[in-house]
Amino acid sequence: MLFWILVSCLTALLAVALLAPLLRRPATAGGEHSHDVEVYRDQMAEVDRDAAAGLISSEEADYARAEIGRRLLSSADKASKETDGAQAAQRRSRHPLAQAFIILILPAIGIGLYLLTGNPGAPDAPLAARLANPGNDVSLLLAKAENHLIQNPDDGAGWDLVAPIYLRNRRPGDAANAYRQAIRIRGESVERLGGLGEAIVMSNQGLVNSEATDAFRKALSLDRNDARSEFYLAYALEQEGRSMEALAAFQALAKSSAPDAPWQPLVAQHIANLQKGTSEAKPGQGPANPDAPGNPTAADIAAAQDMSAGDRQQMIQNMVAGLSEKLKANPNNFEGWMRLVRSYAMLKQADKAGEALESALKTFPADSQQGKQLVALAAQFGIKAPEAKP
Repeated sequence: MLFWILVSCLTALLAVALLAPLLRRPATAGGEHSHDVEVYRDQMAEVDRDAAAGLISSEEADYARAEIGRRLLSSADKASKETDGAQAAQRRSRHPLAQAFIILILPAIGIGLYLLTGNPGAPDAPLAARLANPGNDVSLLLAKAENHLIQNPDDGAGWDLVAPIYLRNRRPGDAANAYRQAIRIRGESVERLGGLGEAIVMSNQGLVNSEATDAFRKALSLDRNDARSEFYLAYALEQEGRSMEALAAFQALAKSSAPDAPWQPLVAQHIANLQKGTSEAKPGQGPANPDAPGNPTAADIAAAQDMSAGDRQQMIQNMVAGLSEKLKANPNNFEGWMRLVRSYAMLKQADKAGEALESALKTFPADSQQGKQLVALAAQFGIKAPEAKP
């Protein structure tokens, strides 16, 4: 009952709002000839005053009265016609059909349509009820899945379902967590590992860190033709300053992929940038060197796999310190500077990363291709390049 009372009140308010302009009486200002009648009457009174005062003779007064009377009659006739026309227009402006439509037909149509398509007896639908029947609403579907996973955290199929949806909706943190849960419950697969790596990269504003690299390498071990993992591993080499290795990796990916593969334009862009960078290397510095000092050896990697977390961290710090000393003796090692800046940043030693960047830019100026790569890498970690001295 309350619903219909509200509907009736709203309908009445709407009808009043629509009828107000139709019922408003139009302003009827006096016409031009109505004004002339008043003027002639004033002139007639003025002639009488002049005749009484002896300013004009009686003959002149009679002549003036006759002329003014003639004009007064003519204007009075025209003013009467104007008044009749205004009254007729006012009667026409009442719009009886429009008023009837608003008062009777419009509410009837609205109520009829609502009774045909609406459901006034339906109760309120709380969130739980809407989640039970989400229809095609993606946000409700996702909320339903999330609600289900809260109650069933070991449902691997549910985590598999929401992980790529999170990734497509630019929620990389949630996507990474969903992929980790799916891997924990259902095991590793190319899709889960690749999705985890991509989510981590998105969370780090495009930086391919060690965790993402591990995920992509595991995905490639399951499928050597996984283009996504190949791309990000090549991109990681590019970020580390290992330009020649990155160039070779991108070229291999372009060669192994179909010519119409959707990632071919992006791969071609990276290849062009890397080729330009190596061709613009300064004389005496040479192109990127995969055997540059500072890269861990195979023995270092094998030894690190058997260490505890604390020992592994100490080993990393020792390697970074050793790389720093080598770069002081050989500052032309561009790959080494890239690795040193990145390593300090990953170790949360922003001050040392800034010092390493400043030292590197003395050998590779910020306006050179290598310098730009150094500055871009540091910017990804929030490290600003030193201001150029005048």
